[in-house]
Amino acid sequence: MQNPELEMAYKYARYTHRNIFLTGKAGTGKTTFLRRLATMINKRMIIVAPTGVAAINAGGMTIHSFFQLAPGLYLPGQDIAGREKKSRYSYSKQKINILRTLDLLVIDEISMVRCDLLDAIDEVLRRYQNRYVPFGGVQLLMIGDLQQLAPVAREDEWQILKENGYISPYFFGSQALRQTNYTTIELKQVFRQADQTFVDLLNQVRDNKMTPEAFATLNSRVNPYFQPKEEDGYITLTTHNRQAADINTTRLQQLPTQPVKYQAEIKGEFPELSYPTEVELTLKIGAQVMFCKNDPNHEYYNGKIGRVVKCDAERVFVECPPDSMDPDNKGNIEASKTIAVTKQEWLNTKYSTNSKTGTITEEVVGIFTQIPLKTAWAITIHKSQGLTFDHAIIQADRAFSPGQVYVALSRCRTLEGLVLSRHIPSSVITVDPQVVAFNHFIENNQPTAEQLIKDQRLCIEEILFRIFDFTPLQTRLKYLLRLAEEHLYKPYPNYVRKLRSISDEMEGLSDSQRKESPLHVGHIFQGFIHQQISLSENFDDNHILHERLNKGFAWFLNRTVELFQGLIEEGLPDIDNKATEEQISREFDLLRQDYILKVQIFNDCLGKFCLDAYWNAKAIAVMNADNPKVVKKKTTKSSKDKASEKITVNASDDIKNPKLYEALREWRIKKAEQLKVRPFAIMHNTTLIALVNYMPADRNELKTIPGIGKHTLQAFGTEILEIIGQFRT
Repeated sequence: MQNPELEMAYKYARYTHRNIFLTGKAGTGKTTFLRRLATMINKRMIIVAPTGVAAINAGGMTIHSFFQLAPGLYLPGQDIAGREKKSRYSYSKQKINILRTLDLLVIDEISMVRCDLLDAIDEVLRRYQNRYVPFGGVQLLMIGDLQQLAPVAREDEWQILKENGYISPYFFGSQALRQTNYTTIELKQVFRQADQTFVDLLNQVRDNKMTPEAFATLNSRVNPYFQPKEEDGYITLTTHNRQAADINTTRLQQLPTQPVKYQAEIKGEFPELSYPTEVELTLKIGAQVMFCKNDPNHEYYNGKIGRVVKCDAERVFVECPPDSMDPDNKGNIEASKTIAVTKQEWLNTKYSTNSKTGTITEEVVGIFTQIPLKTAWAITIHKSQGLTFDHAIIQADRAFSPGQVYVALSRCRTLEGLVLSRHIPSSVITVDPQVVAFNHFIENNQPTAEQLIKDQRLCIEEILFRIFDFTPLQTRLKYLLRLAEEHLYKPYPNYVRKLRSISDEMEGLSDSQRKESPLHVGHIFQGFIHQQISLSENFDDNHILHERLNKGFAWFLNRTVELFQGLIEEGLPDIDNKATEEQISREFDLLRQDYILKVQIFNDCLGKFCLDAYWNAKAIAVMNADNPKVVKKKTTKSSKDKASEKITVNASDDIKNPKLYEALREWRIKKAEQLKVRPFAIMHNTTLIALVNYMPADRNELKTIPGIGKHTLQAFGTEILEIIGQFRT
């Protein structure tokens, strides 16, 4: 990390569970921090942004797209009449899995997010995680500068929001966020501008505290008759779209050269509002252009200005003067260089879970391919957000929103490269009083190193409490039991009794059971954890706690497997009613996922618990949950298939030959030790019971046993038949 504030932000994102608002003036490294974050933490995270362009730039999705929210007002606990609701909560299994296991939600350009939209996110996350805490307990990292772009709230919308208890349209007016103790970190070091005089001027514009000297400095850049040299690459920033379009069209038409058209290729889903440049891009030799993408080979970057010197069917040759961002520019005076520009791809991504690693990854759903250029004699100030220019002509005398003048000026790298086409009146340099008050609060409430240590300790305690809390697992089990008692008791009484027995042991209804009850013992262990963490300043140095944690992980791992492994391996019995089957299967799958998560965390945190081990265990558990090994039973078969039909067996079935069962079980244990895998990876209990009760005599009969596939038959078939043969009479 390059400075203390960035280091603090990184540690808060990685080692705490506290919500974070990361802010800072333009050019302080917020975007750079976001790009590096995903490579530096193990939490399951996604990135969203309020607009398509911001989402594409951040490498994520729009808020509305990811959470499937229709445009309009969101009032907590209320439905808006006439609102289209078809897609609301109609999430795919993949999306639900992401929502249930999400650790960190990054929201870029948070200044544009309206308060009620943040509460809509809260509603969705509560639905799929912890319904009793804001945002379901998911950590938020909100990135942006409130003095740049503001949320859109028409007068009628704001009136309704006020009537429903909102104090501000900005994100900090969110009712859910106000219930959290979020921290704010302000980046102070400006990387974009090196001239302190210019930095001071920008700060005064930003805070609307312009001195006469600052106005004099700013107005010294006014030159209404300025005619830039073509080779200098000046761009005009305007307040309105029409102004920019008129300038670009006029300047392109004035060129005497022949136009060349480049057609974009669009595959899959790519919203028109997110197009990074024109679908049909018209260029001419002599046209001033701006790159609208960072080059992977670092020849150009988003916002770099140049001039077209040659066009052919596949390439555009752009001559660019060297600048401070050019990797070949080492401060020496160099000649301009020409870049051969070919088509590049922009990706529209959706999030999915990687089946190999269990981490949340980006799934490409659309590709926009085009020459990464725009005609760039002029662009709007709003579209310049996030860009940097060496030379700019600014038309900001008609600025109409707070912070617009600041955004325009802060795009420039130097004061010398800035020209004002007209004087900027003080009346258009405005700042929202709510933003001023909030920024004052931020300045006086930066987290300290001592506070970071406390928040780290609190995060560890919260996670350990969650690990040893068996209430959610027991609640899931009891709901499955209730469904089974209602629908399965008559055809499968043994299965229902087994569920009831596990539930009783989990809860510890009798004195003898309480000593072995994960629910009861977990509650006691939580008290011990709280006591030890409060006694120690440094978690890593608390050897007593780590020793007890290791013993706890081992005991809870064995007890959880003992209670649930057979149930999970067995799967569900056949259920004739489709609706009932879907309901019970859904609850069983959720129970299975919670069980896998518990076991994975206990197993991976043995040795010495740390937060990274916990996040990694969660990712692996999600991967395992996505690839269930549940026996699928067949209900009907045609006569010609009956010879190869798998038999039906439940783990709760009676074992007809206990000695054969013990022999096969011992063989499985030895084989697992030889291959260095867990015993159930060799063979599930349902397969052992089926082998014992049906005692296949040859390989054809062996193939009818559930769990005996081609690989198992080839690897172990001969050994299994030999063991069974010893018990045949």
